[in-house]
Amino acid sequence: MNTDKILAEAIAKDYAPNDSSKIVALKKLDMRAKLPATIFTYTLGIISALVFGAGMCMAMQVIGGGMVLGVIVGLIGLIGCGVNYPLYKKMLEKGKAKYAYEIVRLAREIAED
Repeated sequence: MNTDKILAEAIAKDYAPNDSSKIVALKKLDMRAKLPATIFTYTLGIISALVFGAGMCMAMQVIGGGMVLGVIVGLIGLIGCGVNYPLYKKMLEKGKAKYAYEIVRLAREIAED
């Protein structure tokens, strides 16, 4: 097997014009179904981790507050981290259900061609 030929074909495929507009439309629909859930999950995860870290700093009295306030803030951040994945799954299911008909129809059209 000639690896140079395989590599050259792979690189050429990246630069070749994409004639299949149905494939592009299918990818866009798929991204439209998944992107809101992904953005929300990353945002909630980052904020929750920062809140949890701030609570830890308050509990260890690195920054102001106190032990009790630090534990409460840390628990709020921990709860946010804990509910992040179930919320992601719920939002993803909702997004997939919203675009399911269009994606399946387009995928069948592509498969039949």
